[in-house]
Amino acid sequence: MDIEVELSRIIINEESDQQLIVLKEIHGNRSIPIVIGMVEVFAIDRWLKGTEPERPMTHDLLNTVIEELGATIDRAVINDLREHTFYARLYLHQDDDEIEIDCRPSDAVALSTAQDAPIFVAEHVLDQASQ
Repeated sequence: MDIEVELSRIIINEESDQQLIVLKEIHGNRSIPIVIGMVEVFAIDRWLKGTEPERPMTHDLLNTVIEELGATIDRAVINDLREHTFYARLYLHQDDDEIEIDCRPSDAVALSTAQDAPIFVAEHVLDQASQ
């Protein structure tokens, strides 16, 4: 079962390449921290604040490509945790088709944030990571 989560915290440390986001279950108390890169954390932060860069960054480009192809992001699912590494899937809808794409959780969260799509975490991942 997948549990819906929300982005509850973004911790930006400009002196480090590793940034932190915290996802918290919407109808519960569990949360999981995920270390992400600087590019992804700035993309998420920009979309949440509604600011746009002078030129499109990689996540902006990918979001535009998805939109121009007539697709929308339905949801992101962080579906696995192996050897301290999270795995995710991004689900797109295009016409009547669902497209499932393997991706890093940071990219899934960034793109879901851009399109205001829900984020889910598999229950076994939430159990394992929130301990």
